[in-house]
Amino acid sequence: MNINTHKRINKKLWGTPKKVMDGRAEVELVLTEDFSADEYGLIHGGTIFGLADYAAMLAVNHPNVVLAKAEVKFLKPCVVGDKVVAEAKITQKQDKKNIVRVEVKKQGDVIFAGDFLCIVPSKHVLM
Repeated sequence: MNINTHKRINKKLWGTPKKVMDGRAEVELVLTEDFSADEYGLIHGGTIFGLADYAAMLAVNHPNVVLAKAEVKFLKPCVVGDKVVAEAKITQKQDKKNIVRVEVKKQGDVIFAGDFLCIVPSKHVLM
């Protein structure tokens, strides 16, 4: 597995890559108490979005890739202890623009889905 982007990302926060190849990526995250939003153990949606974003970046797998836009749906909640898996696939590619479809699943059920517009600029956005 050759990872070319987001090399210093904290895998405890954003997930562990399981597959990265051919415009696809799979990232797994176990939801701990650190992600809890309330006394019921509800996981904050930003956690799931971050996981999906990371999977989209890995599907493109370029050092300069950045997120420009996302259209997403939160379909089901998660709680502390759940293991979730983000599956990302490039569905359209035109020049520097990539549309990446991401589904996040919990025990095989889709809990989040969206399309991410990922841009690959010629140089790092901070350069």
